[in-house]
Amino acid sequence: MFGKGKFFKRALAGVFTGAINGLFGGGGGMVAVPLLRKMLGYDDKQAHATAIFIIAPVCAASAVTYIINGYAATDVIIPASIGSVAGGLAGALALTKCPKGILNYIFIALMFVAGVRMILP
Repeated sequence: MFGKGKFFKRALAGVFTGAINGLFGGGGGMVAVPLLRKMLGYDDKQAHATAIFIIAPVCAASAVTYIINGYAATDVIIPASIGSVAGGLAGALALTKCPKGILNYIFIALMFVAGVRMILP
């Protein structure tokens, strides 16, 4: 289906994305998108859309592990899941309408704000 080199790069990107997502309980998409764009050469919209498919099973595996170990706040799971699905649908619709340049700036701004929030108390 694909050459060994491409398969290895894709698998390596998946391992890195999964490790980040599992370690931090999220954030794998912030790693997956740049990897898909820069390392694997996908265009912006393909990278964002593909990252969702990559992150979904990773999030499910991480969630099960967190729940089993008692780290998840179970009173939040259902309401937040409903909100996440609604937001995901709205975001996917917005992705189809969003010009490429604006998508990049939104992603950059989001990553910047997340980084600043991480270093501020």
